[in-house]
Amino acid sequence: MRLAEDILNRTDGKICKHCLGRKLSKTIEGTNNIERADKVCEELGIDLDDADCVICDNIFDKLDDGLYDKIDAKISQLGIEFDTFLVGSQIPKDIQERDEELSEEFDLGVETIKKEVNRLIGLGIWEKYDKEAEFERQDIVFNIDLRKEPKVRIQINPLYVEGKYNKYKRGIPQTKWPCTKCKGRGCEECNGTGKQYPESVEELISEHFLKLTKGKEAKFHGAGREDIDVLMLGSGRPFVLEIKEPRIRNLDLAKLENEINKINEGKTAYHGLKLCERGRKAEIKQSSPDTYKVYEAIVKCDEPFDPDKLEELTKLNEIHQQTPLRVLRRRTDMVRIKHVLDLKYEIIDDKTFKMRIKTEGGLYIKELISGDEGRSQPNVSEILGVGAICEQLDVVEVSEK
Repeated sequence: MRLAEDILNRTDGKICKHCLGRKLSKTIEGTNNIERADKVCEELGIDLDDADCVICDNIFDKLDDGLYDKIDAKISQLGIEFDTFLVGSQIPKDIQERDEELSEEFDLGVETIKKEVNRLIGLGIWEKYDKEAEFERQDIVFNIDLRKEPKVRIQINPLYVEGKYNKYKRGIPQTKWPCTKCKGRGCEECNGTGKQYPESVEELISEHFLKLTKGKEAKFHGAGREDIDVLMLGSGRPFVLEIKEPRIRNLDLAKLENEINKINEGKTAYHGLKLCERGRKAEIKQSSPDTYKVYEAIVKCDEPFDPDKLEELTKLNEIHQQTPLRVLRRRTDMVRIKHVLDLKYEIIDDKTFKMRIKTEGGLYIKELISGDEGRSQPNVSEILGVGAICEQLDVVEVSEK
């Protein structure tokens, strides 16, 4: 009790039970700060129920039914669903300073006033809504401003959905492509859409998620991307769809996947949709030495090739590729070293053959075939001794990250 008496003397008895109990949390047993303070009051025969606290200015009185009415009103206004939450608060700086000074004066390593405020509000939300406080990954964050009259703001964290996609129609980009003339503002060239192409792999799935979740915006994160004229076949390319500020989070993903695929039949398909964590977004974008892609290319030569030279293509290994001319405006001009892991061919006619090639991710196939004015070494054209282009290209496999 000596510490309690010293704190009471230091504050002239003007301290609330929350602040007194908090400072005694390591010296007096109790399930909460009020209980600890009550033990002191009983032992010393004092009453702190109506004390004007010189530490917190009785800020805990603001954690009343009125505050929870505001929280409830904000939840209803936004119409949000959530299972996990976190509480953050803003309290006057001078209150925090007085709280810290008192702890330092008595060398107390106890909870700060802000942590107690957050904890108590979180406890109230848990009791009212039966939702779990989560410090690492939460659906929403309650930001409570207690500097004047309490104000409530709710931060809605993104929803992440992982899956794989196929693209069965050429001419569809992976993501929304702004009109090159108006840069997305809308003009005659793009019929006011602001888009270079009417639809994309991203939009054909995101529009359904945005409608269902009432989200603000969607962002598509793919494990690489294929050119607009290239199909994505096989088991598909991994992706993560990020829905920003979703108000509805509880989704029947299997049902939604089925509905989206029916609507987009013949164009795109999406498989294995499941919720994931934010970290997956970065994981699928990161290339590792173990990742690979398999392509099928129809190679067209400008004159008949020597069939015997095709066998030399199977020996392709290390490829030095300077950034292709066609993407130079949006990629750093540098030489990338990639490897061909396997190559098979099938002759179609004296100027055409099909090539199935397995490579490390990031190898440009079209340039591997054409040579790209010498920027890709070695290359198919050089080995065959004739000009060659990729007439048609399909991705048939993208390895898992």
